[in-house]
Amino acid sequence: MKFLKTLQKKQSERPTDIDTVDNVVPQAEGEKNGGNKPPELFVGRDLKIGMPKTAFNNQRDSFINTAHSDFEPIAIDVADLDASRSTPAEEKHLLEITIEAERVNPHLVAITQPNTPYCEEYRSLRTEVLHRSQNQKLQSIVIASVGHSEGKSITALNLSWLLAQTSDVSALIIDSDLRMPSLTDYLGIEADTGLSEVLEGTTSLSDSIIRLEPAGLHLLPGGRARTDVSELISGAKFKEILREAYQMYDYVIIDAPPLGIFTDAAVLINQADGALLVVCANQTKYKDIERTLETLPRQKMLGAVLNQSEDTLIRDSYYNYYRNNK
Repeated sequence: MKFLKTLQKKQSERPTDIDTVDNVVPQAEGEKNGGNKPPELFVGRDLKIGMPKTAFNNQRDSFINTAHSDFEPIAIDVADLDASRSTPAEEKHLLEITIEAERVNPHLVAITQPNTPYCEEYRSLRTEVLHRSQNQKLQSIVIASVGHSEGKSITALNLSWLLAQTSDVSALIIDSDLRMPSLTDYLGIEADTGLSEVLEGTTSLSDSIIRLEPAGLHLLPGGRARTDVSELISGAKFKEILREAYQMYDYVIIDAPPLGIFTDAAVLINQADGALLVVCANQTKYKDIERTLETLPRQKMLGAVLNQSEDTLIRDSYYNYYRNNK
């Protein structure tokens, strides 16, 4: 059954058992007989659906369908973004890498398919983030998901790449999923150091950031994989890293570990200005979303991104017409 249809009916489901690991978010008791009731985050929301099934079917980190909060459309002048934010300093010290489209994950449509309806969905998400930042402080945004393989890293990279392409806007993406860093793999590049080494004090933030061309996006890779993530990102060092990043970039996008497995993402959301929840159609269960949201500050949840919907893009026929008549 399509994900959208499940918003309109209850469906009883049996909870899925997960292995017990360190820092696991415990499952609330009394859920064994619980139904699949939509969480409050989705009630009354205008779900904007638009991703057809394609050759990338069954690849979990797929394209985007956005299910956003109630953003107020307003006129935006990027030049009027918070004047206190400065551009990245001393960029001559940053390692610069040109990203090659043929080497990146094909789901990074901002790089591989910038002129398609798929990428336009991410542009829509970028526009709404820019609109929201006009009315509230929204310099740091955590991109999270309930479980693994639901598309959060793909969403974070596509959104960040497009933010960096916006005139007079600088953006940094941080790979904070330190148990399994993946952003460099998605981009088809290698990095010697990253957030892990900055947190342990063996290198500096400026020495670990990579400038990605042609977008001009800045990346802080995850670095060496480790297990003591919650302790590190809860400490003063990570707060110091964020403060330093705020001085250099207009937007800091944080790719977080799964919320339903580890507590890391909840810690990050409490430290950031806002968060987007990536939801995978036909995979993420409402009861899991509801249980996860109970542990998070609702005022920081900007909305949800619906991934791998079976519904067809409304604008697809228009794009085909436009291309055929150019």
